[in-house]
Amino acid sequence: MFNRDIEQKVLDNLQKSDLWTKHLKDDCTKQEVFLAIRPNNEVSFYHKGGNLFGFDENNGFKTNIKYAAVIENPDENYLTEKDLKNEKLISNFSVNYERIKENCEKYSGVEAQGVSEIYHKHSYLSEKDIIVLDIEVSFEGNKDKIDILLYNKVTKTLKFVEAKHFSNSEIWSETIPKVVSQIRKYEEQIQLKKIEIIEAYKKYINTINEMFEKSIPPPEMVENEVTLLIFGFDSDQRNGRLQKLIFENESFVEHKVYCAGSAKNANLNALWNK
Repeated sequence: MFNRDIEQKVLDNLQKSDLWTKHLKDDCTKQEVFLAIRPNNEVSFYHKGGNLFGFDENNGFKTNIKYAAVIENPDENYLTEKDLKNEKLISNFSVNYERIKENCEKYSGVEAQGVSEIYHKHSYLSEKDIIVLDIEVSFEGNKDKIDILLYNKVTKTLKFVEAKHFSNSEIWSETIPKVVSQIRKYEEQIQLKKIEIIEAYKKYINTINEMFEKSIPPPEMVENEVTLLIFGFDSDQRNGRLQKLIFENESFVEHKVYCAGSAKNANLNALWNK
């Protein structure tokens, strides 16, 4: 069952932690970090396209080993084999928070970084009418994650968006691109789980309102159609390959497609109304 339930005791433990009080709460408020509620009493924190931290009842905070694999308080920028005898890895997430953030950004792919440009600018903690409510939404475990969930606070409507960088081969084909099949599958899942989705994000928004003292209204509807966002191209690419294989491809006729040369400059109102 699709849900975004989280127990109060999990939130209480999160909000009492040093990592939250000293770093994460402020960075979320500044939209430098994006908090997303996950199934099974988990919370994820995203930064610049990477999953910076996860938090759950049993383990507390966790992060990818690539982000935390740094030397604690190094004396120099370079490390010799001899130095290894006296150095040790970081032992505290809060103390070494900024270095973990730096590593998180370094390991993010071009597509994830592009999506982050949108959620860092238009998160649910912004004052805009159309906001990013969730990212990496999965209906079937960890498979087939939809990149972005937008929310229109005026119409109280949810809208899913699949984001692809111009270099992604899944959008290119002279017949039917792979992304078209993806979108059709997502739309079928949305139709089947529409009531569950709305109810799950009512709880999600209640939690966000409580944590950040917001008053975001609960959703009442979810759009059936998934919009495809294509980004990361210049004017020559737009007038060439994009024109021929996207705008002139009959496979996309029945789907909504919004193109933005830079994800950072994507207009959410235009994306919503496409």
